[in-house]
Amino acid sequence: MSGQLVAKTAHFALHMAKSHAAAGAPDLFPGGGAWLGVLLPKRWARHAVTRNTLRRQIYAVTRELATGLPQLPMVVRLRSGFSRKDFHSATSDALKREARAELLSLFGDKLARRQRPPADVQQSEAGDGSA
Repeated sequence: MSGQLVAKTAHFALHMAKSHAAAGAPDLFPGGGAWLGVLLPKRWARHAVTRNTLRRQIYAVTRELATGLPQLPMVVRLRSGFSRKDFHSATSDALKREARAELLSLFGDKLARRQRPPADVQQSEAGDGSA
């Protein structure tokens, strides 16, 4: 994916991209706001019911966290499959709980990093006070 990998868990990855194109090119995502894409390959979730269950969990978590999400395009990607030994049914409560916990962790890590400025910014702010 061309978007920057921002966070990952055992099963999911979060990618983000800048919405504004350089050199006056048209904006890929007009109107601003947060954009969400979901990639659930058949390789990792063979049955449609599993993909739909995971998709619903992703959308539910992002709806809950909507106010804290960055106003940029994001893609949540399933990067490995859930074990069929551990989760017998695609609509089991155990699978939903596990997916939800990972998604909260995925977005939580991203939001925590966004709230905290990078180390180089903190150092430069400390140096600016002496002028």
